[in-house]
Amino acid sequence: MATKSPDAQSLLTPAEVAALFRVDPKTVTRWAKAGKLTSIRTLGGHRRYPEDEVRQLLAGIPQQRS
Repeated sequence: MATKSPDAQSLLTPAEVAALFRVDPKTVTRWAKAGKLTSIRTLGGHRRYPEDEVRQLLAGIPQQRS
């Protein structure tokens, strides 16, 4: 059984993010390309999004990008 390390962040797929915002997954990809969301690429080239950042954006909390 795999366990997560304490500093490992939870990542969401484009479909999961799209379901939260009620938009198409391609819209989520466009947001990432526009710099509105941070995306991480898997080894297979798929995008994943940090759950904490998505939840903050969903709640309307302004973020400072570094």
